[in-house]
Amino acid sequence: MQIKFLKLNKDVKILSYAHPNDAGMDMFSVESKILQPFERYAFATGFALELPEDYVSLIWDKSGLAIKEGIHCLGGVIDAGYRGEYKVILINLSNKTYEINKGDKLAQLLIQPIITANIVEVKKLTKTSRGIGGFGSTGRR
Repeated sequence: MQIKFLKLNKDVKILSYAHPNDAGMDMFSVESKILQPFERYAFATGFALELPEDYVSLIWDKSGLAIKEGIHCLGGVIDAGYRGEYKVILINLSNKTYEINKGDKLAQLLIQPIITANIVEVKKLTKTSRGIGGFGSTGRR
């Protein structure tokens, strides 16, 4: 599949897969900022994409930033019809500042097909062995 990539900033780094068969492509910042504890900010990436119809871009955390630094992505569903700059909303969930520099990895972008659901209202749902059991319903171990 080919995805059209438009540079909006001279400093943009093109999306890239770090390893063969990776699901997500690395996204990079075109600006520098110090994120304060519990601060959120929409980082510019300097690019726009043109996705085929019936596809979506999903922005996900970089696991290293999440576990080591407490940096988490917010939002992150970008529909095929969007032609503006991709931004990555990060929040610092730690109690210390974290510095993002121009060129740093922010997040990863996954391109996935969309399955459009046909929602049908019903009076009841089919019974299952799980039923309405939710959060923690299977026990700790």
